[in-house]
Amino acid sequence: MDTLDKTEWDVLIVGTGLQQSLLALALSRSDKKILHIDENDYYGGAEAAFSLQEAENWVAKVRAGDSAAFSLATFQRPAPASATASLSPSRAYSLALSPQIIYARSALIKYLISSRVYRQLEFMAVGSWWVYTSETDHDASTTSFGEPTQTGKLLKVPNGREDVFQDHDLDFKAKRALMKFLRFIVEYEEQTETWEAYRAKPFAVFLSEQFKITSRLQAPFLALSLSSSSPSSTATEYALPRVARHLRSIGALGAGFGAIIPKWGGLSEVSQVGCRASAVGGAVYVLGKSLGDNASTSSESTGNSDSISIRLKDGEVVTTRWVVGESSKEQGDELLCRSIAVASSPLASLFPPIADEAPPPATAVVFFPSGSLSMAQPEDSVEELPPVYIHVHSSDTGECPRGQSVLYGSTALSGEPGLQLLRLATDTLLSSVTDTDASLLYYVHYQQNASSDSSLLPKLDDHVLNFAPPPLDQAFEDSILDRVKNVWQQISDDDPDSFLVFADREVYDDDE
Repeated sequence: MDTLDKTEWDVLIVGTGLQQSLLALALSRSDKKILHIDENDYYGGAEAAFSLQEAENWVAKVRAGDSAAFSLATFQRPAPASATASLSPSRAYSLALSPQIIYARSALIKYLISSRVYRQLEFMAVGSWWVYTSETDHDASTTSFGEPTQTGKLLKVPNGREDVFQDHDLDFKAKRALMKFLRFIVEYEEQTETWEAYRAKPFAVFLSEQFKITSRLQAPFLALSLSSSSPSSTATEYALPRVARHLRSIGALGAGFGAIIPKWGGLSEVSQVGCRASAVGGAVYVLGKSLGDNASTSSESTGNSDSISIRLKDGEVVTTRWVVGESSKEQGDELLCRSIAVASSPLASLFPPIADEAPPPATAVVFFPSGSLSMAQPEDSVEELPPVYIHVHSSDTGECPRGQSVLYGSTALSGEPGLQLLRLATDTLLSSVTDTDASLLYYVHYQQNASSDSSLLPKLDDHVLNFAPPPLDQAFEDSILDRVKNVWQQISDDDPDSFLVFADREVYDDDE
């Protein structure tokens, strides 16, 4: 299409982030005329995945101030520790900006299956969870999951009641406390009398007072809550459903694991699949195309009260019945400092077998509890440092070559202190894996806030619909699907029960 000027559409979708791409997938069988644009020259928005060169181009764009969602971006190519430890060509990497795990019981999996796009995706299992303990975490008379630990040790989180029961390092009293909590969490919703009084209190206080779980044994449950806040700021009502989500998901897709990630670049692959399905359905995609800085809507110029006229940045004017984008919050509402590190080792000890007949794990989650990393703070600072999460991806994810791994770090500490904390956690993790001599080959860090990079229209018309930015979480939140369905229902006349439920476009053999 040579020009978009004076063209007419049913739906104009602005941005190819996850929410917009899922909407495109939902509309892909609707027979509506859809124009999907993105001001970037790549798909995925904040969920994009980059090669090394693309990551460096993106850093330059952020540093130039061309991003509302990202800031403080920089990259490094540390000198190789040895001749054999070196980066491969740029295209050998697929580094995700906003990596998340997907729990086995997430509605996203159900919809990827019912929409038939799951055949275009490959998933890898999330394996072990680890908690870092440092010398300051304990003394000679204190145990952490059982026995005294050495400085800088990674401890594997038990994977349920069977692991707790078989752990010979736990004494009888600790096992009894943990088993009591694990029995409770399975049906915690029916036992409100146990936790109602603690709803707004710290989860750590609830574990201590109701189940006599010592502070040394609380770290695994804080890790499973995926809270980015310090223990004193992680409320019981926030943590309980998330710990339950983790434990209830184990075994749902296979023995021993409860979460997965899409291969080749995480959620960016889901965005790409949604856009491809919409293109097959007839949608037109144009990258490098955005709304004008002073874009406006007008129904008078179209002569049709059901349509609005939109001016694009290059001066072209299109007519559409619906415009869907992503709204922006004020900066600071929600933010994470993030890092991406390529390590010269596969870090194989972090990926032990999950269970008999289970798939090989491709992701490990490492949790650095609040206070486990020592970092200088201003003398007048009284706040606890938030925890750090590092998702370690093996080369099986397709994100790096064999013999290497990718470490995705995140923390809720903002600004330069947060970036320093991430580098400290990354270096500490590599030094704590004692069976390898790993070094950094590539390192990127940046700050992300709950904002949108898409230029958007103000909500001046009932036909302009905006998604709120997706939550900055460690795991995919099903609330995103609720948002997409709500917008889809406003646009589509289809039965609500038909949301993302499609028949196969082609006939497949059972073996396929």
